[in-house]
Amino acid sequence: MHVLFRIPKHINSFQIIILGFAGVILFGALLLMLPFSSQSGHMTPFLDSLFTATSAVCVTGLVLHDTATYWSGFGQAVILLLIQIGGMGVITVAAAITMISGRRISLMQRSTMQEAIAAPKVGGIVRLTGFIIRSTLVLECLGAAVMAPIFYREFGLRGLWMALFHSISAFCNAGFDLMGIREHFSSLTSYESNPVINITIMLLIIIGGMGFLTWEDIRTNRLHLHKYRMQSKVILSTMSVLLLVPAVYFFFFELDGMPLQARLLGSMFQSVTPRTAGFNTVDLTQMSEAGQFIIIMLMLIGGSPGSTAGGMKITTLAVLFATAIATFCRKEYAHLFGRRIGDSVIKHAATIFLMYISLFLTSGVVISIAESLPIVTCLFETASAIGTVGLTLGITPQLGHLSQLILIVLMFLGRVGGLTLIFAALSGTHRNVSRLPQESITVG
Repeated sequence: MHVLFRIPKHINSFQIIILGFAGVILFGALLLMLPFSSQSGHMTPFLDSLFTATSAVCVTGLVLHDTATYWSGFGQAVILLLIQIGGMGVITVAAAITMISGRRISLMQRSTMQEAIAAPKVGGIVRLTGFIIRSTLVLECLGAAVMAPIFYREFGLRGLWMALFHSISAFCNAGFDLMGIREHFSSLTSYESNPVINITIMLLIIIGGMGFLTWEDIRTNRLHLHKYRMQSKVILSTMSVLLLVPAVYFFFFELDGMPLQARLLGSMFQSVTPRTAGFNTVDLTQMSEAGQFIIIMLMLIGGSPGSTAGGMKITTLAVLFATAIATFCRKEYAHLFGRRIGDSVIKHAATIFLMYISLFLTSGVVISIAESLPIVTCLFETASAIGTVGLTLGITPQLGHLSQLILIVLMFLGRVGGLTLIFAALSGTHRNVSRLPQESITVG
């Protein structure tokens, strides 16, 4: 990975990010193919290993085989390492290794680090990266320490490994679990009424998906909200709405048959987890189509930029809403929290939205036709893949090779980001400064 961070001059930051993720995925797939990665001692087919490695590095959580019962201790350790690298970001991990080795980080490397964590400027990027790494490790260890007594009481020494595994998986918004030893693909359904497990996992998911720059704002400015960046204010306010409104819906319309404590925890958990985490404490197949559709929308939105989460990002949604409101009110500019939004940001938001919706719908239709499955079920799967969530209605292990490849591509695009891929592909093109004649066109 240190070799990876020696950036050739002819390769730009976006290409490095994509090549870095692709390289780690391929290496992880080769490790998972080894006979001692599986409990059976047999070599795992390459496509199965590639799917699992992609899901881990892209912190998705969709799996073809139950993680607890199919993979050996070594295989589970490989998956956890891939989750950690994917959650923190390949470039961030490479930068950490470079810093630990005492080597100087060049300006080009700092620029790549800036793009990787969506920082606004290159200045202070090394210090910010160090803060991200320290905070990540501390929070993951705290989460594991809180859950360890419960898992230890139920599983003995193995419970300590399970506490660490689930803490890292939750913080990185991955959704991989080791609860298959009770029932295959059961996720956290056996803990639907346990407040410690529910609250700890939810907090890890929320903090991990909040965004590294928002962490820094909170650390620097504490409760002085007026000093926060506009982006942090947008993230915190939009995130609050996206957590509260679905929780209220789930409480009154989907989980009304559960005991009060389990109903309250389940409503909050199912509102948090579609934000690209992938755990579930209730059977999603028992939800109404309306409830499943709300989860699909939450999965597509995802978390915050520069975080462990995927999706089109809540800032994209906020910018589009602000633009729509400005249009309705006949205002010249869209604005949020007293700050004007630039035209380039609006263009990027519209492009990302169109890209995600197009890939999500097209892939869902193709899988539905190929597998002869209901369209809503397939759209749930494709939303989960491109949003790097990991929630499923149970069809993933039964999918054919074509559908698996589609999900692999969606998971990869969802993690590296659509604009990153476009900018990497079009890096050699020259900007055209000439303008064509303008003519009006009616829309709406």
